[in-house]
Amino acid sequence: MKRVIIMGAAGRDYHNFLTFFKSDKNYKVVAFTQSQIPGIEERNFPKSLAGRSYSGAIPFYPEEKLPHLIKKYNVDEVFLSYSDLSHEEVMQKASLVLSMGASFTLLGPKETMLHSKKPVIAVCGVRTGVGKSSLSLKIMEILKKKNYDAVAIRHPMPYGNLKKNLVQRFASVKDFKKYNSTIEEQEEYHNYVKRGFVIYAGVDYKAILEAVEKKADVILWDGGNNDFPFYHPDLLFVVTDPFRAGQEIESYPGEANFLMANILVINKVNTAPETKIKEIEKNIKKYKPHTKVLKVQSLVALETNEELRGKNALVIGDGPTLTHGGMSFGAGTIAAKKYGIKIIDAKKYAEGSLKQTFKKFSHIDKELPALGYSKKQIEELRSTINKSKCDVVLNASPSPLKDLLKVNKPVINVTYSIDDKSARVVEQILTKFLKSKK
Repeated sequence: MKRVIIMGAAGRDYHNFLTFFKSDKNYKVVAFTQSQIPGIEERNFPKSLAGRSYSGAIPFYPEEKLPHLIKKYNVDEVFLSYSDLSHEEVMQKASLVLSMGASFTLLGPKETMLHSKKPVIAVCGVRTGVGKSSLSLKIMEILKKKNYDAVAIRHPMPYGNLKKNLVQRFASVKDFKKYNSTIEEQEEYHNYVKRGFVIYAGVDYKAILEAVEKKADVILWDGGNNDFPFYHPDLLFVVTDPFRAGQEIESYPGEANFLMANILVINKVNTAPETKIKEIEKNIKKYKPHTKVLKVQSLVALETNEELRGKNALVIGDGPTLTHGGMSFGAGTIAAKKYGIKIIDAKKYAEGSLKQTFKKFSHIDKELPALGYSKKQIEELRSTINKSKCDVVLNASPSPLKDLLKVNKPVINVTYSIDDKSARVVEQILTKFLKSKK
């Protein structure tokens, strides 16, 4: 029996365990390491989920302790099970593991994708923050218009009690409280719920699939970070980002998505430099020459009729996009420039762990990442906003920060959507696809 460590970040790692390791007696997982999520290493993987082969809970550790853990547990093999890494980072991790005498392994789609009895449409990206959500929501709107009972399933973010969050169903804002959802989770679910759509997430994606298949005609997989789907897709849209051109062939597992795609989407073509758009087109021609390409405009707007030109604004952006996503700015900055709003530097007012965030991710320009993984961090976010010297807060995070934080400044939400011409093309693609499934 091989002794294994799973390198994870609270998501893909749990799925890989449940679908591959739990029932395979050739492996024994002795530990998980956790990256990207502050404080998450303080928990463990419960025995009740681990199964009869395990005498107790499986411990979580910070990834920094990996060399020590390989020695401590006499580990034979380390499995990388999280996303949004450069190829260089992956091989640096591999080299470290190999230097300790263990093998380094990646699990692929054949070993981890579940098959559904219903048609599965998937939206994935080559990096986090490419703009998947706008496309996913438009697909849901089109399916609803065509009278399909469509249900979305989101890539996991189970930051709370794993046993209580095996299957999460979000149909109203009350469900956020029911599952004790973090700001990061609400960022992904809120836009579905406020449009009247149902979205599932959790820990056990086999159980989630069984629940959804009882009700849905069509399933939408809404991918997280740049991970590939947990379910075998019948139609795979993969979104690229010209602001980070080149990373579609330089990231893990984003490049795998790029190469698996049925439809490649070049997003943000109305705001990105033309040279960067052409760079992606060049890579598509080289690596995926026969794949359908859809060039999409990402349209930003403000949820207000108030004239804000010349005002000073604190801009809040999507947390993962600005941190491990590597973006120096997001949709909030684009909206501010569009409407003539001045952006203050959030770094001057950062409190607590947010100060460390800016030091760790020094590429961030002026935006404030909407980080709220814990009650303490939520309070730090509120305090940072309250002490900021600005006239208004532009919230480009998808989460309802105005309702969650109750800050002392007016909060204006930034919205983003795909253009009508692209939406019509997406509808044509879906019509043809759904007809083939009848």
